[in-house]
Amino acid sequence: MVFSMLVNRKLHNALMINKFYVNYFLLFFLLSIALSAKGQQQSARQHLNFDRSWKFSPGNAADPEKDFNYGIGNIFSKSGETSNTCIGVDYADSSWQNVRLPHDWVVKLPFTYVKNDDIDAHGYKPVGGLFPQNSIGWYRKNFTIQKADSGKRFELQFDGVYRDSKIWINGYYVGGHSSGYTSFAFDITDFIQFGKKNVVVVRVDATQFEGWFYEGAGIYRHAWLNSYDNVHFKTAGGVFVYSSITGDKAKVFLKNAVENKSLRTLADSVYSYITDRNGKIIVKGRKLPVSLSVNGVGELTDSLAVSKPRLWSLDDPYLYRAISLIIKGGRTVDSTMVRFGIRSLRFQSDSGFFLNDKPVKIKGVSCHQDHAGLGTALPDYLQFYRINLLKKMGVNAYRATHNPPTPELLDACDSLGMLVMDETRLLNSGQEYEQQFRDLILRDRNHASVFMWSIGNEEYVTQRTDIGKRMAQHQLLLQQELDPTRTSTYAANLGNYYPGVNEVIPVRGFNYNLTGIDAYHKQHPLQPIIGTEVASTVTTRGIYVKDTVRAYVPDHDITFPSWASTAETWWKIADERKWFIGGFAWTGFDYRGEPTPYRWPNVNSHFGIMDMCGFPKDIYYYYQAWWTDKDVLHISPHWNWKGKEEQPIDVWINSNADKVTLFLNGKNLGTKAMPRNGHLVWSVKYEPGRLQAVGYKGTRVIKSTVETTKQAARILLTPSKLKLTADSSDAVVVNVSVLDKNGREVPDADNLINFTLKGSAEIIGVGNGDPSSHEHDQCARGHWQRKLFNGKAQVIIRSGTRPEAFTLSASGSGIQSANLKIEQDKGE
Repeated sequence: MVFSMLVNRKLHNALMINKFYVNYFLLFFLLSIALSAKGQQQSARQHLNFDRSWKFSPGNAADPEKDFNYGIGNIFSKSGETSNTCIGVDYADSSWQNVRLPHDWVVKLPFTYVKNDDIDAHGYKPVGGLFPQNSIGWYRKNFTIQKADSGKRFELQFDGVYRDSKIWINGYYVGGHSSGYTSFAFDITDFIQFGKKNVVVVRVDATQFEGWFYEGAGIYRHAWLNSYDNVHFKTAGGVFVYSSITGDKAKVFLKNAVENKSLRTLADSVYSYITDRNGKIIVKGRKLPVSLSVNGVGELTDSLAVSKPRLWSLDDPYLYRAISLIIKGGRTVDSTMVRFGIRSLRFQSDSGFFLNDKPVKIKGVSCHQDHAGLGTALPDYLQFYRINLLKKMGVNAYRATHNPPTPELLDACDSLGMLVMDETRLLNSGQEYEQQFRDLILRDRNHASVFMWSIGNEEYVTQRTDIGKRMAQHQLLLQQELDPTRTSTYAANLGNYYPGVNEVIPVRGFNYNLTGIDAYHKQHPLQPIIGTEVASTVTTRGIYVKDTVRAYVPDHDITFPSWASTAETWWKIADERKWFIGGFAWTGFDYRGEPTPYRWPNVNSHFGIMDMCGFPKDIYYYYQAWWTDKDVLHISPHWNWKGKEEQPIDVWINSNADKVTLFLNGKNLGTKAMPRNGHLVWSVKYEPGRLQAVGYKGTRVIKSTVETTKQAARILLTPSKLKLTADSSDAVVVNVSVLDKNGREVPDADNLINFTLKGSAEIIGVGNGDPSSHEHDQCARGHWQRKLFNGKAQVIIRSGTRPEAFTLSASGSGIQSANLKIEQDKGE
């Protein structure tokens, strides 16, 4: 029952993002219903959140004495040897910092200028080989396992630790994991002290980078303590659910891998069934016998027919549930529940991509995993919040760049209706990287949102060589072995160059170089083509002049690096070619690191269609106009230009109206027809007042206005929701702006805003989207503050443990304060 409550509460918190998804709240009852259905006894399996009550201390990569003697104490010579280090069970860690997971220790470090490409690329945070004092982190946690549970197996699971990690239980080394992005787990049964204190110790080494973007450091995703019977479904790839559709029927296949860790050969059976999302059983499987030797693994596949299935789609992301049980002596000893979607995927070289036999042009974005104020340690709610922002813009596909995403990101995409290109960290078929790709597929292949795999990105050295081709072929064969239901691509930045990876890749991926796709398509008419990475337009929200001192670029679709293009250029290419699948714009959000086209004082990119807080830039409305059916009519820039009277201002209109008329203070400035996939521009001599656009869309009239405002008079707090679950895991995003005395938002305000919070909750991060800001994202000693950047800032709050309201207060010099009350309840 504990397992079902935890899983359901997690889903509840995440899915509260939008009233449209209220039906998902019924998931609270799903697993408990499933496990007790038809008189079956409840499973012994538990999947317990392990995020709370950790202790943390920095170590040192260069000085063993400051690294708890690690490196000079011989701790690998004998089992259980700790050599006077912090690995010992009785080590006094009371002076260590109390933290809860997810945790990224780098986000709190100060920005530091060093002339080094890697430090630049990682956002000028002092971590890595040049900063040994900041590049090691130690974690400790105490836990207890009751004697009554001594017959079970126990497993410690980490969804992501950046980076090279080593784990001890009760002083015994249980293993290490080098990847900062793949999930991993260790069986710790042999090391448990039942009925006594147990201590897990994790050493994290972020000395070496994996990417060229902000990666953070620490146990930055969830940790779990799993327990189950000696006869159980394997953790990695234990259940694979996939389907095929014929007419109005679907055949759902459940491939179960069962493992026997008991001391004798056992004869058992596996039974599966499918429910709708409300828990109602709609089809039952067969009782499949399985005989398992000691340490044996058995694989059993059942097929269940679903009549008139409700297909998972972008507009109706319906998820069924597949429940598999292991029956031993008439008793359920293990069970799993998988949410899955029934849908078909098809790639055609002459007509593009089809979802459920309907053509879908990929309107995608590439994204990194960090967010303002938080670094890489995001509460689950933020995954849903960010995907929902992209959906509103018209995005239908998400490329996880350039690494496996957190599982909760895929949960959000499954539930909200977003396709995902799931990408491994790099192209390499050596044992370690093959295992990373294997782990990625086994973990993510049940997600309905994942529509294709990416085996790598821009391998400059290998992608055009025979070695690259052979590595790609190796990984492609592995993908087909583990998941024959999908296909793969590779994100290639080599134009029409064909030898190498592109000789064997099923779907040809183009990173930029789109002017060559017509010739390539003509030369290779049987190979589907997708834009794996496109655009890379650089803009700064709310800035309309090039500023080389503060390192800003105009917030219009005009500036891009040499390898890239404007948004309008790539989208016209995509939209005009039926056979071109579509593409992934770089990027959905700004991200820390890789500052372009400037470096310091920039500390994050300008590539985002939204800034790091998720505030839209003007280019957002270009995409929304042509990627949605919404009425879009957006004017830029704002109309606060004191000192520029009578000077010409370029006014951009992004809209999907047929034609637009522009007025300044009631004066008609002319009417222009809107070109398909284009925009309109007027050169307007500035005078304060009211700029209005009137759009004509068929028989409808749509209007939009910007006005010259007065100075800021009061603060406005806008929360993403008004009720949280009091579980210390839920979160809310509060956007901050200021209004003038007439209630108009001041778009160029830069007031310093101070924040205080009263009640059972905590502020965990602040931001404003300024790519050159060196303010603290996580403020010391609770003194939370942030300057507005072009009128906006953001506060992120994590819920408390008591079901009571809390109040966020915001104040600033010379302006009226604001208070925001948010409720908390126990949830289900």
